Amino acid sequence: MEKDRGSRMEKNKAGLRRGWTTGTCAQAAAAAAAQALLAGSLPREGTDWTVTVHLPDGQPFTLPVQSGKIEKRDSQGCPLAVTCKVKKDSGDDPDVTDGVTVCATVSFFSEDRIEIDGGQGIGRVTKPGLAQPVGSAAINPVPRQMIQKELLRLKEAAGWEGGFQVLVEIPGGEKLAQRTFNPRIGIVGGLSVLGTSGIVEPMSEKALIDTIEVEIKVKLAEGRRCLIAAPGNYGLDFLRDRWGILAQDTVKCSNYIGETIDLAAEHGAEGMLFVGHIGKLVKIAGGIMNTHSRWGDCRMELLASAALRAGLSGDRAAALLGCNTTEDALQILTEKERRKVMDCLLEKIHTYLNIRAQSSAQRDMKTGAVLFSNVYGVLGMTRYGEELLARGREK
Repeated sequence: MEKDRGSRMEKNKAGLRRGWTTGTCAQAAAAAAAQALLAGSLPREGTDWTVTVHLPDGQPFTLPVQSGKIEKRDSQGCPLAVTCKVKKDSGDDPDVTDGVTVCATVSFFSEDRIEIDGGQGIGRVTKPGLAQPVGSAAINPVPRQMIQKELLRLKEAAGWEGGFQVLVEIPGGEKLAQRTFNPRIGIVGGLSVLGTSGIVEPMSEKALIDTIEVEIKVKLAEGRRCLIAAPGNYGLDFLRDRWGILAQDTVKCSNYIGETIDLAAEHGAEGMLFVGHIGKLVKIAGGIMNTHSRWGDCRMELLASAALRAGLSGDRAAALLGCNTTEDALQILTEKERRKVMDCLLEKIHTYLNIRAQSSAQRDMKTGAVLFSNVYGVLGMTRYGEELLARGREK
């Protein structure tokens, strides 16, 4: 039987309380509104109102509903549209969206499909290369899937043959978005609805680095000599889908590339391979060993310099500087140009990983990286990539 994780989130290995994402809030608010819509009424006033949804890993998760309101009725008084609100809790990782209210208005739709859009406080995509097309609400793919799956489950259980229209809103989101990177990357007018697991992992730096150290020690204690690391869920998913390497067999290193190398060398690892999206690992080509955007965001500059080293014209390199994301930049290159640029980029990444390893406790530890794209798959590996990948799969 599935265990409901509940809104009182458990703590992680470092003793920090997890929270839930804006994506989970939108999913829960939409589910609560759809339930009330299908039932024809809201829970009695004064009743503790909770809703149970399913996270991307399939686990049920129950959290409280702040309030609900019937927005529109038909001539018989039956609800046609319902709004519900759910409060975001970031756990011990308070960020700009901690405590915001996420609203979802759900209305009946005659067609058998679910339409999802953003309203007040939700940003709009204005540049290509992001997770959603230009003109779309900045509601990322996983939250969209979470909402769709939940509402499909509810409509099938109720026997409703039509669909739903869902409008997600975050009051005050437009002002809060000015404190994020959204305006810089071409998302205007509000926040993004995010999340890949539905859960917020606390981002205390010391706690995260301590957790990375624990993971490294455990993997080495299992008999592994070469370790495979991924910054986050994108890398972990790619490892699983491409090579069948499971998350429990890897180290999740977050943004801490340098510290992960240091710790792996300190505890006697013979090799360390980083597998990540180009948008994250491109920064290593500039010697940036903490890939969080607050420490450095020179992705296009590094791609442009790699293009010049690869022999592309100044105009081609300048075109890369005008791109919004690394995926956008890859798409304006020809296949031949991409290969040449990646070769130069990977050589620089190899150089800086090696410099960090050489300055660590175990100077002969080999390091490497695999870069991938959501569109083009594996873009390339550094010099020892194949060897480290093979050895990292061994115990």
